[in-house]
Parts: sequence; C-alpha cells; structure tokens
Amino acid sequence: MSAGVEDAMNAMNHGSYRDTLFVEETEVLSHEAFPGDQYLLRLWSPECARRARPGQFVHITCDPALPLRRPLSLMRANPRESWIEILYKAVGEGTRLLARRKPGDRISSIGPIGQPFQVHPERPRPLLIGGGVGMPPMVFLADRLRQTPGMPSGMPSGAAPGSAPGEVLGTVPGSAPGAAPSTAPGTAPGRVTAWSPLVILGSEVPFPFRAQPSQFIVPGLPPAVIAAMPLLDDWGIPSRLASLQGYPGCFQGYVTDLARSWLQTLDAAALAEVEVFACGPHPMLAAVAALARDFDLPCQVSLEEFMACGVGGCAGCVVEVKTPEGPAMKRVCVDGPVFDARMVF
Repeated sequence: MSAGVEDAMNAMNHGSYRDTLFVEETEVLSHEAFPGDQYLLRLWSPECARRARPGQFVHITCDPALPLRRPLSLMRANPRESWIEILYKAVGEGTRLLARRKPGDRISSIGPIGQPFQVHPERPRPLLIGGGVGMPPMVFLADRLRQTPGMPSGMPSGAAPGSAPGEVLGTVPGSAPGAAPSTAPGTAPGRVTAWSPLVILGSEVPFPFRAQPSQFIVPGLPPAVIAAMPLLDDWGIPSRLASLQGYPGCFQGYVTDLARSWLQTLDAAALAEVEVFACGPHPMLAAVAALARDFDLPCQVSLEEFMACGVGGCAGCVVEVKTPEGPAMKRVCVDGPVFDARMVF
C-alpha cells in the first residue's frame, strides 16, 4: 500500500470500516466493449467479492502512469468464483486508459467502499431505478434480492462464506450487528422476505446489452413498453427500459415518468409495500426523490461524485445533507454513497 493511501485510510474515523477495506492486486478476467464507449470489466478480486454489497464501489488504478484512482460502482460480485464486475463509460483520461486493459493485466483495487443500500422486509416490493452508469448498482441489488427469497435465515445464498446472517443485503438500521434477517408480517418463522422487485433502467446511449421483449407482464405499464434487460429476465426479475432515443420497445420518456405510470395503478396497500432505490445523474436522482415524495414512499439514492482518495481522508467529495440537528457535510465515499433521499433533496 502506498503511503498516501495508508495515511488516508488511517485518517478515516468511520468506525464501521475497520478491517473491511482491502487493497488487492486484481487480475482482468474479461473486458468487453459496447457502443457508446461503455465497457464491462470482470476482475478476479476474492476479498472484495466476498464482502461487497449492493451500492458499494471500488477505487481502482486505471493505469500505472496515472496516480489518482477512479471510483467505479460494482455491478455484480460472485464470492464463490472470486470475481467482481464493473460497468463503466470511458469519459476521461483515467477511464480511457482503463479501457485499454486486457485479460491477464493486473489492476490495483481498494474495496469494497461505502454504505450499501438497506432493504426492509416490510417493503417487499422494491422499485429499482437506474440511469446511465447508475444502472450497475441496481443490477447488483436485483441480483442479491433474487438470491434471498425462501432461503433459511441462517445463511442467505448470496452471503459470502463466514459472513453473518443479514449481511448479504445490508443490515436493517436499528438491528443488532449479525442479527438474522427480519421476516415480514405473515412470513413463516426462519424464512426471509420474498422480494418482488421491478427494475427500470434508462440510457441516452445504446444500452450495454441487447434488449429483448420481456417475458413478464407488469400491470400498470404501457403494453407497448416491452424491452427488458436479458440478464434480469433470466433471473426472473421484471424490468423495463426507457430512453428518449427511440429505441424499439423502450418507453419514450424519462425513467421517472415510466415509474409514475406504474405507481399510479397501485392501491394504498400495494404502495405501502414499495420502497424506491435509485442511482444515476444528479438531475435524475432529484426527480426520483420528488416522485417518492409524491407517493409518500421511502427512497434511497446512491450519489455520483468526483473523488480523490475515495476512503474518507481528503473530504474532497463532501455534500450538504439535512439532519435533525440542521445542515451537515457528509463524505460521499464513506458516509455514502447511499443516502436517504430526504437528506439530500
């Protein structure tokens, strides 16, 4: 570990991060290019794969000649096969250098970093909204949700070996560390909540996958909107795509408009089961937060912010949030990136 990174990590005062960040020399397993300068990178990263949770990110060295690392959201993590996946867009010097990396190359990575999304069993119908490079955390969350239903509370299937029950998706705030996942009312003792997520993804460049007609009918969504992410369909999770670019089968508008059309069809009992999770550009997150307020729904957002150290030492990524005590400055890297939307918008 370099002296600068070590100093930054020692400077962190976020107690929950002790012994949870790992510096790894990862190996590129695969690196696929997609239209719109988008890339899907799979890294052999056993420590991160075992501990990563939806909403967290890694801080990686894009090129040996580039001193500053880049924060990139996690899209998937497979603890059994020891790999993580990152979907990113090459938009600057760092990510363009990263796009040149080939299978077999070594990449230094710090992670997993950040506060993950927190799911709540009393809200078993998560609405996941992702825009652009904000899609990966939504895919990661959907992946972990699908692994949880019907599994014994002693060990969710997505949990890494040696992890405490409840760690796969993030412990619900207020529960004891290591406590077993809570059960929703009416759920048999010892069983975790059966989640029923809906995923809405938006992009103004070609999606980094070949969209296909969804096998799932979602009441309340326009019948002509049938384009879905194949991976989510394979997982048994309904999804829909939105864009202003006229892509076939996609909703012609914003992700929030499509989400609103679905929410408007739900009765009070169904709305009481919905919680919103979102990641994407700041204007999109503001619109999602407003949508959640309109329907009186809890909402968590994952913020995108420029970062330097990425581990809480430099305070270069602070944002102003609302707290009961008044305005406060929080670091996106370690106090976030996931925040209650009401704190930010």
